[in-house]
Amino acid sequence: MKVALGLVLGLVVGGVTLRLLLPTLAAPVLQRTNHRGAPIATAAGLVVVLAVLGAEAALGVVEAAGFDPLGGAVGRRLVVLATVGFGLLGFIDDLLGAGESGGFRGHLGALAHGRLTSGGVKLFGGAALALAVMAAIQPGSVGRILADGALVALAANLGNLMDRAPGRCLKVTALAFVVLVAVTAADPSLVGVALVVGAALALAPADLGERVMLGDAGANVVGAVLGIGVVLTASPSVRNGVLVAVVVLNGLSEKVSYSRVIASTPPLRAIDRLGRRP
Repeated sequence: MKVALGLVLGLVVGGVTLRLLLPTLAAPVLQRTNHRGAPIATAAGLVVVLAVLGAEAALGVVEAAGFDPLGGAVGRRLVVLATVGFGLLGFIDDLLGAGESGGFRGHLGALAHGRLTSGGVKLFGGAALALAVMAAIQPGSVGRILADGALVALAANLGNLMDRAPGRCLKVTALAFVVLVAVTAADPSLVGVALVVGAALALAPADLGERVMLGDAGANVVGAVLGIGVVLTASPSVRNGVLVAVVVLNGLSEKVSYSRVIASTPPLRAIDRLGRRP
């Protein structure tokens, strides 16, 4: 029940925040060209960051007054830390990353030549942030902090890899969240994750309608937060299995285009195009 309430709260606050922020997202500095060659606002993931911050601030005041509608305050606030941190790193890349070579090899290659790209900032900053959050969750276990930090950081990058078509990242986010809730029997630890996912899904109509792009500011956030959800609810062996999966998926992305795989697989293509403009 509390996970459902968190999801609904995120949807409502995210919808209101999007409505208020749309004029700001229309600023020229945020305009990018989409796959149709039309200008579109990027970095709409800022809506998620601001919505989650606002919701958590309100919940903090309500809890101080003696009410606890959602619970899980400590876990929620770690999720907020990750949301703000990954949102900031993604926003930097949304603003400065146009035209840069992508992928791990591109950013590491640039670093080898003495240049830290905006993607490199996101890559290394995301790894550091993931480790900081994991250290707060399970202090004293170096191996576990490193493994779970890698899981979260790679999940964040995987979210970015899915943000290559209108609504795609949000569809993958929704599916992953449903699976996570189902296998954990809606563990109350997922309240903070639900809040973020709800705020992100509030962007779905605008994203699918090609009025805004989720951008790294949103895609990295949802990927990282889903990774944190796994850490909060799964056993070490399950987390190890998820870590292997995200390592493989990130590694494959260096050689395989997921967009081409989706386009050549009829069921995936149908889901990918569901709700999109013709």
